[in-house]
Amino acid sequence: MATTEVILREKITGLGAEADVVKVKAGYARNHLIPTGKAYEATKGNLRNLESLQTKRTQREAEEIGNARDLVGKISRLRPKFTLETGQGGKAFGSITSMDIHKALEEKGVEIERTAIKLDKPLKRSGKSEVEIKLHADVTATLTVTVETEEKAAPKTKEDAPPASEA
Repeated sequence: MATTEVILREKITGLGAEADVVKVKAGYARNHLIPTGKAYEATKGNLRNLESLQTKRTQREAEEIGNARDLVGKISRLRPKFTLETGQGGKAFGSITSMDIHKALEEKGVEIERTAIKLDKPLKRSGKSEVEIKLHADVTATLTVTVETEEKAAPKTKEDAPPASEA
């Protein structure tokens, strides 16, 4: 397949950030990136004007890192608590997932992407756990999550019922 080089005008997930010179398939560049204004063709003239895009990129990255560091402060102060129901053997029903943590953070006014929460596997045990949240390539926050258990009452059977009084 034919490829071509383009200069990105904005950050595109999975491809690069503004001012990056990337190789893409010719059709992708011709039919999507260039017509929508997301990229320039990498000609000699456009490569000379790369400096203005690099300045814009530096400003954006500095702002993103500043915002991420502010969020680290907010997140480190939070201590969300979750309750899991357990059965007779102490076995948990369900688990705490990244979706649950994301909802708890949103309720506290912290807006992040759910995919930023790096949870290897769902939390199924009681106690405190450290959850890593990747806010930026250079900034990571650690959230302390407390999981408590609540024993679910077993349903009563006829044998467990008190004897009926004879009248």
